[in-house]
Amino acid sequence: MEYRKLGKSDLSVSVITFGAWAAGGWMWGGTERKQSVEAIKAGYEVGMTSIDTAPIYGQGTSEEIVGEAIKDLPRDKVQILTKFGMRWDLTKGDLAMHSKDNSGKAIDIYKYAGKESVIYECEQSLKRLGTDYIDLYQIHWPETVTPIHETFEAVARLKEQGKIRYAAVCNYSASQVSEADLVCEIVSDQVPYSMMNRKIEEELVPYCINSQKSILAYSPMERGLLTGKIKPGHSFAEGDARSEMKIYQPESIEKVNAFLQKIKPIADEQGATLAQLVLKWTIEQPGITIALAGARNAEQTIQNAKAAELKLTSQHIEFINSELSKL
Repeated sequence: MEYRKLGKSDLSVSVITFGAWAAGGWMWGGTERKQSVEAIKAGYEVGMTSIDTAPIYGQGTSEEIVGEAIKDLPRDKVQILTKFGMRWDLTKGDLAMHSKDNSGKAIDIYKYAGKESVIYECEQSLKRLGTDYIDLYQIHWPETVTPIHETFEAVARLKEQGKIRYAAVCNYSASQVSEADLVCEIVSDQVPYSMMNRKIEEELVPYCINSQKSILAYSPMERGLLTGKIKPGHSFAEGDARSEMKIYQPESIEKVNAFLQKIKPIADEQGATLAQLVLKWTIEQPGITIALAGARNAEQTIQNAKAAELKLTSQHIEFINSELSKL
């Protein structure tokens, strides 16, 4: 495993970080708690020491699973990345979506990051995670009700109190990162980025490179699409949000799989899977510090971690990018 520091901080994280959204079950058609705990532990054993979670993933379930998985591990050898700013228990802020919890009960999700809410959410996360500090505390989404400076004054207070080590953002534009950074040093921005979604290369990547901030790429495998294992007509479990997404419709799946077959020889020559190749390509892109990879069980985690071991030449990357430009 390779480790990289976030921004100008001394926080080193594994280039392949465990993404615990699916572990929470929410929007992924449920979860198997025991397998998720084992998946996180297996990651630690092969050097995947960083875990990214959020309160909203299963409305506390994901954080509880992470807490259970790390309780017997040395705390200073594990990096916990969690979030704040999405409430399902409070009708305040911007309505983000109508949804259902893991039991099927209807819930409304709000984006809200008022001062008192940030402090409250941190306390709840610490309890669920079973720890007294969070390594990286990230606002989950921008919201329009609370001024950015107010939100990050609360984050700065948490940092002063030692409850969090570093502050970060998710889904922020370059200008929003810059605004937050005036109040509290921001070390990273977690955003969607994959072979199929490269929008951030235009503005955010140059900004982060120039200002020495890290980019954490989420959904680098487009929730499984870039593994090559999803075929046209794939049947998703009830509650799995992927079934309604345009990129998961048969025509799109067919086009992506044809591209994957073209780059598969690069994986084959190293005895690697397509998923491993995709993850390695992601962390080799300019400005990208780490890639988040979810897993349902220990074997998937171990396979994800092996992506860091692949060797990609500039010719490999040029070929992949050339084929991508044809899509």
